[in-house]
Amino acid sequence: MTALLDFNHREKKPTFADGVNVLIDHALVAEQATRPTRDYLGGSRLGDACQRRLQYEYLKVPKDEGSGFSGQTLRIFALGHVLEDLAIDWLRKAGFDLRTRNRHGEQFGFEVAGGRLQGHADGVIVAAPNGMAVPALWECKSANAKNWREIAKRGVVKAKPIYAAQIALYQAYLGLTEASALFTAINKDTCEIWHELVPFDAERAQAASDKAVRILRACDAGEQLPRHTEDPEHFQCHFCDWKARCWE
Repeated sequence: MTALLDFNHREKKPTFADGVNVLIDHALVAEQATRPTRDYLGGSRLGDACQRRLQYEYLKVPKDEGSGFSGQTLRIFALGHVLEDLAIDWLRKAGFDLRTRNRHGEQFGFEVAGGRLQGHADGVIVAAPNGMAVPALWECKSANAKNWREIAKRGVVKAKPIYAAQIALYQAYLGLTEASALFTAINKDTCEIWHELVPFDAERAQAASDKAVRILRACDAGEQLPRHTEDPEHFQCHFCDWKARCWE
């Protein structure tokens, strides 16, 4: 069979915008490289399906060549922080007494296991105009339209178990178990906002805590925990920064 030639193909030439973005992304990646890495197991990560990946993160195992955060990914993270700040302002204007710092000016958080497990909450609601029970944990996430619609349709527990585990663990360690947490999700594409009350789930919090203990003990003993899957092409592995190290 004779191969067809594509006479319409033209190689895309870099534009002025491309050049500026390269400069921005290089600056962001360079800035990220100067920031100290986390020396503890983050409570927000314990809902990750793969225990081995959490081990790699905690032990600061070098990532695969070519992996790590790109400039675009760092821009996405930065946008998430901006949207969180906006959500705080919007809720306060709506009459919610939302605190993001304690009386000492520090972010609400916890440290256990000698500081090897830590978590930092987005905020605590101490009064609300709609009659919701307080004090309540407040957690905010931003998502693209597809993920946001899934959260709004199924709820955070079913749509994003990693967020649900974080919420339960933070409620437990911050002593905010009596009132449901307020979870806020912002659609990055349309600026729609989803708000959801998440009752405290003691079993979920205990499972996350037990998982942290299991990971820390395995790290101390030099043991490698099982992968989440035995399929190297599983989507969890496809986007993992340690895929080559883990499988090869």
